[in-house]
Amino acid sequence: MATAYPVLAILVLVLIFGAVGWFATPKGGLQTLIRTSILLTLTCCYLMWAITYLAQLNPLICASLLLMSCM
Repeated sequence: MATAYPVLAILVLVLIFGAVGWFATPKGGLQTLIRTSILLTLTCCYLMWAITYLAQLNPLICASLLLMSCM
C-alpha cells in the first residue's frame, strides 16, 4: 500500500527551493513582489500536486469490474 511519505519529502524540497528563492532575490524595489511571486508559485504547485497524490491513495471510485472487490 502506498504511503504519504513522498508528500513530506516533496514538502522539504519545496521549502528548500523557497529558501533559495527568498535569499537569491536581487535587492531593489521589486524584491517584495519577486519573493511573493516565488513563494506563491511554489505553494500553489505543491498544493496541487499533494492533493492530487493524496486523492489517489484512497480512491472513491474503484477501477475494477466488480464494485464489491475494492471494499
